[in-house]
Amino acid sequence: MKNIGITTEYITLGQFLKLADCIGTGGEVKHFLQEQGVQVNGEAENRRGRKLRVGDQIEVEGNGSFIIVTR
Repeated sequence: MKNIGITTEYITLGQFLKLADCIGTGGEVKHFLQEQGVQVNGEAENRRGRKLRVGDQIEVEGNGSFIIVTR
């Protein structure tokens, strides 16, 4: 499981995917979420604006497991 550090209260799923190097640009988020399976805390998620907070666990199909931590 890889740690992704944030300094704010939350980040969106779209921002997270860029930080985790799952996508290259923000413009790819919508298409990526339609094509790849993403789970947040064990539940399927496809909303790019979903707020992720410290402690959330994210599984991205083909990219691995991540956890949000404070930086």
